[in-house]
Amino acid sequence: MSALLRLLDVRSAGGQDAWTGAASGPEGKRAFGGQFMAQSLAVAARTVEPAKLPTTMHLQFLRGGEAGDPVEYAVERVFDGRTASSRRVVSSQAGRVTTTATVSFALPLPGPDHGHRDSMPEDPETLPRTGPPGPAPSMPLDEIDVRVVDDRSTGEFVRRLWWRVVVDVPQEPLLHSVIAAYVCDVYMIDPALAVHGHSMVARTHRSGTTDSSIWFHRPVHADRWNLLETRSPAAARGRGVIVGSLVGADGSIAATLAQEGLIAEREQ
Repeated sequence: MSALLRLLDVRSAGGQDAWTGAASGPEGKRAFGGQFMAQSLAVAARTVEPAKLPTTMHLQFLRGGEAGDPVEYAVERVFDGRTASSRRVVSSQAGRVTTTATVSFALPLPGPDHGHRDSMPEDPETLPRTGPPGPAPSMPLDEIDVRVVDDRSTGEFVRRLWWRVVVDVPQEPLLHSVIAAYVCDVYMIDPALAVHGHSMVARTHRSGTTDSSIWFHRPVHADRWNLLETRSPAAARGRGVIVGSLVGADGSIAATLAQEGLIAEREQ
């Protein structure tokens, strides 16, 4: 099993709704937020009938996690209806709560359908393999091809993060959504600083995600090119908001994302 799939392969902790997620490593480093996003989605899905697919996920980061430690998850079965289900997921390490999430699932139903781009901004195959916008020691980057383009041509800062998984991935729709939740968190709050010429890498500001949300519209294909295009519409009081679209290789918008994060100046 690849390092990425092993990280996202949550295991039963002995109880019906108790689960354990693998440590991402290395020890002594802060855990990657995408790990909590992906593992929370995975454990919630383990308690829902497979025909119901994830539609919405909201996660609040309460404190930083330890990359070298496994994560314990507790799932609350909030609601089960004929076509929809809702779950609440709480993660903890060493007895301390780290994140809390709500996840909704639903059966696919017929209805209006829109959200497709007629053209894409560039061909990712022609771009250099940049990796994430900064260090990401917890991510198995040899298994994820990341290519980043920062664009100010319109006067607005737009980050385009192209990504795909380069190891074999089982064709299970849920797993591909879980991988998307994992990858899309990487430096996603950074554009709120980049608007002002700063970055998370420079460490001129205290920065980190506080809330993250995903709305899934269509299937994600993690082993094909995906474009995460993000921009920051507003920032104030030491917080910034990022909104983004996850677009598949065929131009279909697979998911809409939003994050709030801390971007406060460091005390002199």
